[in-house]
Amino acid sequence: MEKQKLVQLLKQVAQQQTTVEQALDQIDNPGFLDLNYAKIDTNRLKRTGAPEVIYGEGKTANQISGIAQAMIAQKTNIMVTRVTAKKAAEVQQQVPQLRYLAVARMLLFKAALPKLAVGSIAIVTAGTSDQKIAEEAAITAEMYGNQVERVYDVGVAGIHRLFAKLEVIRSAQVVIVVAGMEGALASVVAGLVSSPVIAVPTSVGYGTAFNGVAALLTMLNSCATGVTVVNIDNGFGAGYSASKINHLGGDVQ
Repeated sequence: MEKQKLVQLLKQVAQQQTTVEQALDQIDNPGFLDLNYAKIDTNRLKRTGAPEVIYGEGKTANQISGIAQAMIAQKTNIMVTRVTAKKAAEVQQQVPQLRYLAVARMLLFKAALPKLAVGSIAIVTAGTSDQKIAEEAAITAEMYGNQVERVYDVGVAGIHRLFAKLEVIRSAQVVIVVAGMEGALASVVAGLVSSPVIAVPTSVGYGTAFNGVAALLTMLNSCATGVTVVNIDNGFGAGYSASKINHLGGDVQ
């Protein structure tokens, strides 16, 4: 524990604002809560500005419920990603405070309002099939206090649809482009806007799309500058990174 915090804690004990036992718990706090099957990083909010996020895929409903209950007790905002509707229903029976968003496949709980960023984030998809990944990015960004503009189904097969929405896209502080198949949309958008572009390849596509590898390689090899690429189907990662960039522009006072 830092010296300044230790002095403050000792003063609270002296003034009977906290008990000796409570003070010892804070001093001995290892920075995580051990549930045996999971170790919740209780210091992540202080270190990074954002609390730990629960990756739901591969975890049982009971495990998700246990982690969520522990985090609610810590009065922390909660996001659980990659949760099927069936698993979400099982979790909600144990933790009814959690809200499920089916398209994004996320469970949410808000204990506190986030700091609101001044700028907005535009999320652009090539097709409707990319929407579940786009919504994961959108909900993530909104949970971190960002205004999100959704521009869906404007892929290169009908490029006039993109041009019709350019004003909205260009007004954003950050642009997230979500595309499968050959993934060309990210390069097109990056060549039309001044904002940083975060590209998300999706596993949408036939045979040689290779479950998103083709789109990933296209985006990594983009000739347009200012494109950063996250992993295949990683809507959460794109939304988180876009939020970090957007908040650099300042927060609403």
